[in-house]
Amino acid sequence: MINTIGGKEFASMLSGGTFKLAAYRQNINDLNVFPIPDGDTGDNMLMTFGSGADAAKRAGGDLGAVAKAAADGMLLGARGNSGVILSRIFAGITSEFNGLESADIDDFKRGMKTGVAKAYGAVSNPVEGTILTVFKDAVNYAEGNAPEGGLEEYFKTLLDEMGRSLDRTPELLPVLAEAGVVDSGGAGLYYIFEGMKDALEKGENYAEEKRTEVAKAASAIDFSLFDENSVLEFGYCTEFLLRLQRAKTDVEQFDAEELAAYLNSVGDSVVCFKDGSIVKVHVHTKDPGGILRYCQQYGEFLTLKIENMTLQHSEAVSKGDNAQAKLANHKKKKTGIVAVAAGKGLKETFLSLGVDEVVDGGQSMNPSAGDMIAAFDKVNAERIFVFPNNGNVILTAEQAAGLYDKTEVIVLKTKTIGEGYAAVSMMETDGTTEDIVGGVYESVAEVVTACVSKANRNATKNGVSVINGDYIGFVGDEIISDDADKNEAAKKLLGKINVAGYGLLLMFIGEAVTDEEAEKLKKELEKSYPETEVIVIKGDQPVYDYMFVLE
Repeated sequence: MINTIGGKEFASMLSGGTFKLAAYRQNINDLNVFPIPDGDTGDNMLMTFGSGADAAKRAGGDLGAVAKAAADGMLLGARGNSGVILSRIFAGITSEFNGLESADIDDFKRGMKTGVAKAYGAVSNPVEGTILTVFKDAVNYAEGNAPEGGLEEYFKTLLDEMGRSLDRTPELLPVLAEAGVVDSGGAGLYYIFEGMKDALEKGENYAEEKRTEVAKAASAIDFSLFDENSVLEFGYCTEFLLRLQRAKTDVEQFDAEELAAYLNSVGDSVVCFKDGSIVKVHVHTKDPGGILRYCQQYGEFLTLKIENMTLQHSEAVSKGDNAQAKLANHKKKKTGIVAVAAGKGLKETFLSLGVDEVVDGGQSMNPSAGDMIAAFDKVNAERIFVFPNNGNVILTAEQAAGLYDKTEVIVLKTKTIGEGYAAVSMMETDGTTEDIVGGVYESVAEVVTACVSKANRNATKNGVSVINGDYIGFVGDEIISDDADKNEAAKKLLGKINVAGYGLLLMFIGEAVTDEEAEKLKKELEKSYPETEVIVIKGDQPVYDYMFVLE
């Protein structure tokens, strides 16, 4: 029987939860109420929880220190609504471990109740039948029904009710019942606590044996932008974690300030600090090899990343990336803009409208709070307006804004690319914040965004029978059309939303649509709606073959 756990055990439990979540990530993604391949709850929760587990593993020390590291890691790694809620759940749990060397059942019960409160507090309009309900039901039940015994019995009781509550979610949310699924966030939470329970019972080696590494694929780089005639103007961004080795140096007495002084003599933009036996380094230099050789006299590298900043700069300029191209201008401007978008053409479109920084993301690839904060850092402005352009990114953007204290950040709750496009294109950046916010919401009030995407399963929704492999047309959560041909699905969709009543129809073309298909559809729409101007933009967006914006 296990009565208490310390920092090492808690870190192991978090690793166990990460493993279990990784194993069932795709299952969670597939619990999507909408029959297109945009389910990303599993990915969001895994990246969020994994960030916390990794931070806890690195932290070491007593329970309080490990718990704080885990909470901070989840906070910065939070992606999507499910990730933000998950980070708040564990912020509550771990807050009750502050200053403790170990925790018992009573400590866990307090933490779980605080987690419920923080999770509900993170959502302006909590919806029952979601991860919130599943966690609340389980915590309340385990509070009074866990039998006398160790933490194993508490977690078993918690999981039993969590499973029952998860099964009840379709009774609370009709959209789940219609799709024939349970809540995906609640399912992810179940797997997390199941993995934590497994690690608790089987010992710290369990998680290490089972752990799955999760890496985010790097964006493709256009290497032609640094050719045989290029000059290395900006040097290399060099980052690494160095594990100090006792065979090479006195780990306890190692002076990171002396290392920082050396780094400043051979580079700039230096960040250097020591955490236990690990030294974190960030430096801009034209001679990364010299720095690596110098540092290797003290230890060995755990991670290492070197990026050509001249190539990055050239790529940013070629894309019209306003923030990167203006790094030399350190004078703060009054207003900066950050938007979220996926697809080369979409991102270029937002940059051409005056957006300073585009965060890569959207449906199926929600950015983290850390990604948003990195974008804020690049925008040198007295105030920053943020356009999430996806309902599942709004909470993350708000969390990032709350964490950022270098300037004022205002999140404008645009839920679609269409709303974001309309808002940015009509935005007057010289007005007061109040006037800008009011103008944005006024400009998006009448905007309609309609999409076409390929169905990945059979379904019946809003009276429309969806066939796996067909293309469906929809506005928000309402499916309007279904057809085996993407262009036919688009025409049926637009035929039911009064296109003739709008003066402008923007067609954002997805990465899977050929030029011939797009041109054919454009001509047919121009013929059908002669009074409406049709503009085609190559968005290259994933998931959505077509995105139509009506203004």
